[in-house]
Amino acid sequence: MTAIQAAAAPGRRGYSRYIAGRFAEYLVVLLVALTLNFALPRALPGGPLKLFGSPEALARLTADERAQIATEYGFGRPLPQQFLDYLAGVFTLDLGTSLSDGRPVTQALAEALPWTLLLVGTSTVVTAVLGVTLGVVGALRRRRGKGSGLLGAAVVADSIPQFWLGMLLIVLFGVKLQLLPTFGVSGTDGVTVGGVLQHLVLPVTTLTVTGLGYLFLYTRSSLLTVLTSEPVQHAHARGVPYGRLVRRHALRPALLPVHTILMLEIGFLAAGAIVVETVFAYPGLGRLTFDAITARDYPLMQGAFLVLTVMVVMMNALADATYPLLDPRARAGGAR
Repeated sequence: MTAIQAAAAPGRRGYSRYIAGRFAEYLVVLLVALTLNFALPRALPGGPLKLFGSPEALARLTADERAQIATEYGFGRPLPQQFLDYLAGVFTLDLGTSLSDGRPVTQALAEALPWTLLLVGTSTVVTAVLGVTLGVVGALRRRRGKGSGLLGAAVVADSIPQFWLGMLLIVLFGVKLQLLPTFGVSGTDGVTVGGVLQHLVLPVTTLTVTGLGYLFLYTRSSLLTVLTSEPVQHAHARGVPYGRLVRRHALRPALLPVHTILMLEIGFLAAGAIVVETVFAYPGLGRLTFDAITARDYPLMQGAFLVLTVMVVMMNALADATYPLLDPRARAGGAR
C-alpha cells in the first residue's frame, strides 16, 4: 500500500461509517413516517363509507351492511391488523385499490408521478440557477443599489403564499391578458410537447418564485460569511486581486452548504406541489393527493403521502451522502 493509499484509507472507512449511521437513521425516519402515514388519514373527520352513497342512502344501511362494506374494503379490521397489512403492502408494492375510482393505487401513482417529476425538476433547475446566481450577485454588490434591491425582492418572494401567487398569475396571464393556459396539461389538440411547455409556465413560475427567496438568502449569507473569514481577509491583505479571491478562495466553500439546501429544496418543492397542482388543476401527485383527501380515499391518500415522504427522505439522504464527497474535510472526518 502506498503512502497516498494509506492516508486515504481512514477517510474511506470514516465515510463508510458515516453513511452506515445515516442510513440507519433514515430507516427509523421512514418507519415513523409510515406509521404517521397510516394513522393520520384515519384521524380525519368523516370516513370512507361516504363514498358508497349519499348520506341519506348510508343512513338506511343496517349495521351488518356497514360492517360488510368495511370488511370487503379492509378498513373494518382491527387497526393493528390494518397496520400490518399496510406495511406488507408497502414492501410488496401492493398499496391496495382506490376507493373513489376502483383503480389500483400503484397505477394512479404511476400515472401522476411523471407529471410531478417534470414540474418539480423544471422548477428545481430554474430555482437553482437563479437563486445561486442572484445570491452571489447580492453578496458581491451588497453595498450597491442592485444588491439591496435583490435582498428586498428575495424577502418579499420568500413571504408570498403559493396559492395566492398562483391565483394572481391565473388572473393576470390567463384571464386578463389571455397569454397562457391556466389548467391541465393538454389543449384542444391533446397532449403535445408545445402544449405541455405552455401549461408548465405558470406552475413553474409559482414554484420558482416562492422557492427562490430562501435559496438566494442562504447563498448570499454563506458567501458573505466566507468573504469576511480570516483566511480570505488575510489573502486579500497579501494583495490577491478581488476577482481571483472570490473565484479561488470564497466561492467553492460558500457553495458547499448551498448544495445541501438545494437538495432539501427539491423535497420541499415536491411537497409544495400539492398546493400548486391543485390551483392549476395539474394532473400530478399533488392534485391526486388533494383529491384523495377530499374523498377520504384512505389507500390513495396513504400511497400519495408515501411517495411524497420517500422523495423528501431521499433528497435528505442524497444531501448527506454527497456532501462529504464534495468537502474533503467532511470526507476525512466521516461527518459534517
